[in-house]
Amino acid sequence: MTIEFNHWPLDRAQRYRDEGYWIDKPLTHILQTRSQSQPHALAIVCGERRFSYAELDQLSSNLATRLAASGLGKGDTALVQLPNIAEFYIVLFALLKAGIAPLNALYSHRKLELKSYAKQIVPRLLIASREHEVFRSDSYIADFKEVGTNPEITLLLGETRHENNLAEWIETSGRRAANFSPTEPGEVALFQLSGGSTGTPKLIPRTHNDYHYNARTSAQVCELTAQTRFLCALPAAHNFLLSSPGALGVLYAGGAIIMAPSPEPLTCFALIQRHEVNTVALVPSAVALWLQAAPEHREQLHSLEFLQVGGACFADSLAHQVPGVLGCKLQQVFGMAEGLINYTRLDDSDEQIFTTQGRPISPGDEIKIVDEQGIPVADGEPGMLATRGPYTFCGYYRSPEQNAQAFDNEGYYYSGDLVQLMPTGDLRVVGRVKDQINRGGEKVASEEIENLIVLHPDVTHAGLVAMPDDRLGEKSCAFVVSRNPNLKPPTLRRHLMELGIAEYKLPDRIRLIETMPLTAVGKIDKKHLRQLLAAETTRTWLQTRVLQLVEDCEDLDPEENLIFYGLDSLQVMKLAAELKERGIAVSFEELADSPTLASWWSLVDTRQKAA
Repeated sequence: MTIEFNHWPLDRAQRYRDEGYWIDKPLTHILQTRSQSQPHALAIVCGERRFSYAELDQLSSNLATRLAASGLGKGDTALVQLPNIAEFYIVLFALLKAGIAPLNALYSHRKLELKSYAKQIVPRLLIASREHEVFRSDSYIADFKEVGTNPEITLLLGETRHENNLAEWIETSGRRAANFSPTEPGEVALFQLSGGSTGTPKLIPRTHNDYHYNARTSAQVCELTAQTRFLCALPAAHNFLLSSPGALGVLYAGGAIIMAPSPEPLTCFALIQRHEVNTVALVPSAVALWLQAAPEHREQLHSLEFLQVGGACFADSLAHQVPGVLGCKLQQVFGMAEGLINYTRLDDSDEQIFTTQGRPISPGDEIKIVDEQGIPVADGEPGMLATRGPYTFCGYYRSPEQNAQAFDNEGYYYSGDLVQLMPTGDLRVVGRVKDQINRGGEKVASEEIENLIVLHPDVTHAGLVAMPDDRLGEKSCAFVVSRNPNLKPPTLRRHLMELGIAEYKLPDRIRLIETMPLTAVGKIDKKHLRQLLAAETTRTWLQTRVLQLVEDCEDLDPEENLIFYGLDSLQVMKLAAELKERGIAVSFEELADSPTLASWWSLVDTRQKAA
């Protein structure tokens, strides 16, 4: 029995084998090879626990044996949710060995997401932790039955019942011997989660062949070795941390993975010092926190050599700070769980490393950058990214409608990213086509949150848009129309929490408005909402900036001439220049002609709408 998925066309599949991209080995080959060549080498550090390659191999085989003895095997699926602990990798390899395809949910996911995943894959096996809020009681059983699935076997960390205790299943292979084997290399090995621009994340089937190539080639491009000590501080289940090059790349190279519970700077700095970590992968928001904390803790970072940054756009200004503040080399990563991965190379120029997101890892990667009509744009011009290749999937799991939108008739996948091709061959990411918010590397689908907000009985319309944030890159703002004039934002956040969504998906700001702007075809006018948000943001910034420039003033009358507050012409010139830097073309003369805050607000509103 095999899991259905969209296969590569036969001619491309044969080409990928002929050119050595696909080597027809299961992902378990990575661990098997290292456990034979360096069985006693360190593979994982988790708190005070240390696991060699041989131990990782043995413990995962113990669990695979018990799963096989319980009747699970090829063609079955598992829903897994574990935190950043060694058991995550033990379980992963056990499932791969037994031919069971896991879907690894992020630990931040809650009831809503888990029920959706269970409904899609109908897992025979559920693996989770009693410490997670969803599994602290047995009420989760009813939640899964509600969506038409009831896993036959549930294994939980921290479980008191022996038959459901994950740790006991890992420690012993059981009394009954059972044979197990992975699925064929061309079949589904595991599911990854899409960034999700519409609704709950779609599922991405990854085969042994394509994911093995993904991991080993990434390890080679990133020059990982047996001396690599990799800090896993972001969620272990994330594609970035699993295969770009991530844990699988590190294990392929014979290095060691150091587990961290989160990217919190001081915790990570202590782990870096204690275990001589030399490589770490972070999202931009985490890097910003590290840059703030590092100056007082530089002695703890002496071993750090490489910092990989991915998951979201990384500001040039932050990128330039990394070598000086953290004392290590920067590598930018632009990848997607659907496939294509780009890296800046370790010997690239500073200009490439600081201002681009690198170039593809494979000669087999095919890329085109097109406009809205599908016509290739001129080199250097921004356009929509489309790609296909030996490790870029050919379709979401059981999603024919989504696939019809995401792929063209040549098999190119449209990622929703807006990019520029630089003269060096590197890509620069300049934005997103899809209605999605990238909150510090966590993707929030606007449609999903909007649909949940309007479930509240007092809400008639909801629109979610991104707003810029210096630390996270983007935050979310929900515009809501309510039939109840007394409805407050905390009530809506409580409503969303009770529905069981992940905390990072909660709107950072909720603005109640009287009517929702609509397009000519009756859809929510997101452009208008962004203009409203930009206008509010600019108005607040402008008022704050004027207050900084004038003295002995805590508040301003918007209709009063600002000259009476002590604002002079040089300061007005400075404001005009600063507005220009923010993308608002306002001249000194225009500001000087009517120097009141109210008139300036009106002026910048007009320019922003025109833009």
